[in-house]
Amino acid sequence: MALGLICRAEDIRQDADQPGRQIKALSDSEIAGYLEGRGMGLAKVAELNGYPDPDHVLELAAQLGLIPHQRATIERLKRSMKKAERLGYWLVRDERRLDLLFAEGKANDENITPLVQRIGSLEAEIRLVHLRAHIEMRKILSGDQIKKYEQARGHGGN
Repeated sequence: MALGLICRAEDIRQDADQPGRQIKALSDSEIAGYLEGRGMGLAKVAELNGYPDPDHVLELAAQLGLIPHQRATIERLKRSMKKAERLGYWLVRDERRLDLLFAEGKANDENITPLVQRIGSLEAEIRLVHLRAHIEMRKILSGDQIKKYEQARGHGGN
């Protein structure tokens, strides 16, 4: 996917911390969530249908009786999810550009269309990173562990 200019994480974080530079369409919490690669409810459909979240599984490791191999596999999966952070940086950058076009009165169909399309694509890619991780968790955990997870998370199981 062609994303134009590549931004550095430090630049985005610095900009997000500067007063008056916030993005009107995103809360501070959403900006931080995208920059940190957090799930932000993007995989709720998986979580509520018996596909565990890697972070929560690690939090419940003792309760679920994770064996060392499972823990190591989940840690590798978590590292592979860093892609969500990179995608989040690009999304925040493009949301900032979109906000700036409107703030400066320079928004028109020609310059907002590619930005909005790219933002939509980035949102989809970020969600896919999280959903795919939940799918992988079903391959790593036993059925009994998934039931214990569901109970511990208060989902009641399916």
